[in-house]
Amino acid sequence: LKIHRQITWCNRFAGGNSLGTDRLIFYLGGVDNWLNPSFNNVVNVIKPEQYGFQTLATNMRGFDQNIRNGNNFLIFNSELRIPVVRYLLNKPVRSEFFNNFQVIGFTDIGMSWYGTNPLSNDNTQNPKTFIDNDPNSGKGSTGIIIKIIDQKSPLVGGIGFGLRSKLFGYFVRFDFSWGIDNLILQKQILGLSLSTDF
Repeated sequence: LKIHRQITWCNRFAGGNSLGTDRLIFYLGGVDNWLNPSFNNVVNVIKPEQYGFQTLATNMRGFDQNIRNGNNFLIFNSELRIPVVRYLLNKPVRSEFFNNFQVIGFTDIGMSWYGTNPLSNDNTQNPKTFIDNDPNSGKGSTGIIIKIIDQKSPLVGGIGFGLRSKLFGYFVRFDFSWGIDNLILQKQILGLSLSTDF
């Protein structure tokens, strides 16, 4: 949507579902073509034996990959794009970098879940089991088993701002983003990626 001259407000709603015996698992978090990706190993995969393939759900800035996962996902992305140089000069310039240079503000909201109900216990609980096998406890002893349930909402969000432009023929994006998980603002994540997508 055009806001004023070259300033635009861009929105995207996306979703996916995978059924069958070898399902596709969607990992929510990060961005496409991320040059410095990191993966969250703390969030469990529910029934991993049901998955035969994996992919990233579309962009959820402010988080590492796998902030949520499952065979379904829904996401909404919104950006306000300001092409600073073209807006100030009100005409295209010869430099590819300055002609494409944009400052953007964005927000993302989405979820990924297993099964039909995103609010089921499988999706809202993240169990962790710790076993303390004390070698001094005697033969046949299993030690101490501790199970912790880490409650989580299937819905997460992200906010931030970024810089976009073309460099040596590649569209380069640099984002400063903060995730919102269980209504708590997370630490800042910097993302450098090569893509014209959100």
